[in-house]
Amino acid sequence: MEILRTVAEFRQWSRARRCAAETPIGLVPTMGALHAGHASLIQAARARCRHVAVTLFVNPTQFGPNEDFTRYPRTFEADCALAQDAGADAIFAPAVEEIYPPGAATFVQVAGLEDRLDGRSRPGHFRGVATVVAKLFIAAEADLAFFGQKDAAQVSVLRRMVADLRLATAIVVCPIVRNADGLALSSRNAYLSAAERAQALTLSRAVRSVEKLAKQGERRANTLIGAAREVFAAEPAVRLDYIALVDWATLEPVETAEPGTLFAVAAFVGTTRLIDNAIL
Repeated sequence: MEILRTVAEFRQWSRARRCAAETPIGLVPTMGALHAGHASLIQAARARCRHVAVTLFVNPTQFGPNEDFTRYPRTFEADCALAQDAGADAIFAPAVEEIYPPGAATFVQVAGLEDRLDGRSRPGHFRGVATVVAKLFIAAEADLAFFGQKDAAQVSVLRRMVADLRLATAIVVCPIVRNADGLALSSRNAYLSAAERAQALTLSRAVRSVEKLAKQGERRANTLIGAAREVFAAEPAVRLDYIALVDWATLEPVETAEPGTLFAVAAFVGTTRLIDNAIL
């Protein structure tokens, strides 16, 4: 497995493999602190692509001034081992200055979408995400990029960006990976104390309650959201950020759930913000 540090190296790696074989190149963008959820993305990429690259880059522009950029887990050696075991051929791990050269003044904004759900709670977050992913897509020149459904709002923003900019990289969405007790895997789970880890299950319980109602035929947004609020009310230590039933393409609220509607929740467990969702 190769370790690449510059955009020029990454582009050369990709172009050499594209010339050698008419097969797709897969990209798995991450911020590192890899876990089994990331491994599932790499494995999905390996199943569809002859060559797979994983990016390890903690992107400063998607963090707010009071968020966890400085303490975000950085576990490079362990990440490389997991990525290689899962089937990656290359790691792209640039310095911040490689992605954002001195004086960089260009950013990607997806108007409207970037201010919804997590974008409303974290102003500027999706601008940072769209900008770095656009840069990674341009550097990698990959055919397919693999993202987890857990970041469903992010996926919506990136799909619109790809469509609007006519980028050649297609987005593939892979299922949420959960622990046996239902908690969605997240690098930020490492922040949780034992007590908070138990409280964090409130998110997955809320999601399961809504999925159960939807499978029984319930479609009314107020009923589905009300059921989720009852779950959160039973765990007052968890501070709710949002509960939403939205069109997955636009992230606009809907009154009635249709096939493909996104149900999403975000909440603070202690000081750690977690998200979860389901596609109904």
